[in-house]
Amino acid sequence: MTTIPLSDARRELASLIDQAQTEAITISRHGIPAAVVLSPSRYEELLSVAQDIEDLALIQASLDDPSPAIPWEMVKKELGLA
Repeated sequence: MTTIPLSDARRELASLIDQAQTEAITISRHGIPAAVVLSPSRYEELLSVAQDIEDLALIQASLDDPSPAIPWEMVKKELGLA
């Protein structure tokens, strides 16, 4: 991953956007990472992975829940399916 100072990023924004299509670019301010430039496809990929991780955590929390589950037969009866 390339790191570039903010002052340089301002001058080279167009080329940074081109470069971000193949790698993430970190922009630093006073030597401290301040932002990351990513391609839209990589950004969407990372969002999708984050959502998958959240979903897995919710599934695990549900499986770990000690409260009793509603039996399927009761659900069908309440919905008028049985």
